Amino acid sequence: MESVAETPRLTIKKWAEDDRPREKLIKHGKAALSDAELIAILLGCGNLKETAVDLAKRILLSVENNLPELGKVGMAELVKFPGVGKAKALSIIAALELGRRRKESEFLEKKVIQNSQDAFRYMEPLLGDLPHEEFWVIYLNRSNKVIRRENVSRGGISGTVADSRLIFKSAIEALASGIIVAHNHPSGGLKPSDADLQLTRRLAQAGHMLEVPLLDHLIITDKAYYSFADQGTL
Repeated sequence: MESVAETPRLTIKKWAEDDRPREKLIKHGKAALSDAELIAILLGCGNLKETAVDLAKRILLSVENNLPELGKVGMAELVKFPGVGKAKALSIIAALELGRRRKESEFLEKKVIQNSQDAFRYMEPLLGDLPHEEFWVIYLNRSNKVIRRENVSRGGISGTVADSRLIFKSAIEALASGIIVAHNHPSGGLKPSDADLQLTRRLAQAGHMLEVPLLDHLIITDKAYYSFADQGTL
């Protein structure tokens, strides 16, 4: 019985030049490439059954084509894809981290927080992608310029605890005129918990007594935020 030969995989080198990610980038610029094509350049090559672009598409599909979600994926998950070794996984992780830092540095040039959106833009690069909760404090001077920011607590998936005494000790030492606090919800939900509400009340009361007012408390996800000040729950 005559065997049927398997159809060979069409490699990227056999594609039309304008369709190859690297050549496309050189000729048309970075904006012309899809997310999958950019990741394919990081991969360099695919596996025995997939081109680099096909492999990149499958990696993206595993996070529903959401780049912020891909930024949360670790090396252990990436190397499960055939053709992705440690070196390729680290290239993807490093590239996404550079993108996060670029977004953060664009805001750092300003360093003035006038409203909740400014505070979200300042903190989202740090908190938006985390798989666990963290609690941060931003210390501001009278002109709402950032003196510094500080991570005061790191917790698990379901919560973290912040000590108001340590927060205001640091605020007084920094000669801050006001503070903004922020923490993330890895679940993606923005509704404040009872613990969030109680902590906010304690911080607001302590800030009033010490004349270092709590200006806002933000709950942050990778896509949105909840502002206690904006919602009138401060």
